[in-house]
Amino acid sequence: MSPVIAVDRRAQRPLHRQIYDGFREGILGRRLRPGQQVPSSRALASELGLSRIPILSAYSQLLAEGYFESRSGAGTFVSTSLPEQLLSIEYRGNGASSKPASGPRRLSSRSAVLPRFNPAPWLFGWGAFAVSQLALDHFPFRIWSSLMTRHCRRIRISSLHFSDPAGSLEFRKAIASYLRTARAVNCEPEQILIVNGSQQALEISARALLDRGDRVWMEEPGYALARQVLQMAGCELVPVPVDEEGLNVNAGVKLCRKARVAFVTPSHQFPLGATMSASRRLQLLDWAQSTGAWIMEDDYDSEYRYETMPVASLQGMDRHSRVIYIGTFSKTLFPSLRLGYMVVPPDLVDRFVAVRHAMDIYPPHLYQGVLTDFIREGHFARHIRRTRVLYHERRNALMDALRDQFGQRVQLLGGEAGLHLVAKLPKGIKDKQVSLQAAKQKLWLWPLSPYYLGESQQGFVLGFGSTSTRDIPGAMRKLRVLLSGS
Repeated sequence: MSPVIAVDRRAQRPLHRQIYDGFREGILGRRLRPGQQVPSSRALASELGLSRIPILSAYSQLLAEGYFESRSGAGTFVSTSLPEQLLSIEYRGNGASSKPASGPRRLSSRSAVLPRFNPAPWLFGWGAFAVSQLALDHFPFRIWSSLMTRHCRRIRISSLHFSDPAGSLEFRKAIASYLRTARAVNCEPEQILIVNGSQQALEISARALLDRGDRVWMEEPGYALARQVLQMAGCELVPVPVDEEGLNVNAGVKLCRKARVAFVTPSHQFPLGATMSASRRLQLLDWAQSTGAWIMEDDYDSEYRYETMPVASLQGMDRHSRVIYIGTFSKTLFPSLRLGYMVVPPDLVDRFVAVRHAMDIYPPHLYQGVLTDFIREGHFARHIRRTRVLYHERRNALMDALRDQFGQRVQLLGGEAGLHLVAKLPKGIKDKQVSLQAAKQKLWLWPLSPYYLGESQQGFVLGFGSTSTRDIPGAMRKLRVLLSGS
């Protein structure tokens, strides 16, 4: 790529000096980095509309002064031997600082509500106990690669152009068929919006449904990233306690009957893992209908249930179209796919599509086509069946290892479904401190306490998706040693 070199033919400075100064300022200002290739003199001459003579003269001077280096048969590069202190000083050109004077640097109040993004080590560690990680070594890569190749070879001009903000109709038909069968969701393809993960679905829902100052029921403890989306929307969060039956609707009514939205994870509450009982689901739906509220149902990992058949969605029980249903492929295929979906009540579709279009116009095309075939040809269902057996084995191994090493000293919650369970700790142990120490030993323990808005409890959210049954006992022994010193 040609760097931006300003050349003025009417200036008093010679052209070769302008080119020399442009490259030198780019290097000292760190716009051009050591080892970066610069254009050939012929290419730059064509780009600038000049003869090669001033460019060759500038290059010769830059080589002589050590700013450039030439590699035989490869080209010309910014020197890799420039001293770091030279590159780190504030470069002053023409006697004045190249850094402009700064006036007020105001930021939005919405961004100020978010904590600084300083990721804890357990969020991105790979291995024992990490949450939201999958058995990627059991993913059908050969089939997926074949489908990718098929679609890359059959690219149509239409697929390279702007498309429907709601997503590919064929993909939405495949999802609708899957949801009606596997999740008992009442939907038609026209109600489905394709999004780049459940987080965008939450953002769209917040923009479409909520105004600044609206009150929202949040599960306590609950999903932290959902809290942040709602806080950025200017909402007042009402923490509603969760017990073994899920969100306590009676408690929510006492705390704030006139809330605008309730955010729930009824199939497998995050993080405690409770399944919302039928009576609580009916209570929640009745509350929403009687008060004109909305329900955001995040059905993030409902495909994996081990003791019983998968529990039907809350949306499937809704007779008054009060539920916005959100799902994702991150927990079944792989997170970097960045594909999710939402099912919107029919009368809200136009508003949600308008919001989605304003945010990023439309979703990418390629993966939608690949995943459509992956679902329709039966690969998705087979993958779910195989991994359900695998995760069941890993879940059992984790629970057995916890009992072997800790006995009754820790309380286990939420192991009936999903890809994680919770181990509550005895009093006196601080989960964040232990998690930081554990990360140094490649144990990725997610502390439970940050998921509370109010008074917190100490514990760990333990994932088992990416750890083999062979490795779990050894990792648990390391955890026991770590806790014995806490």
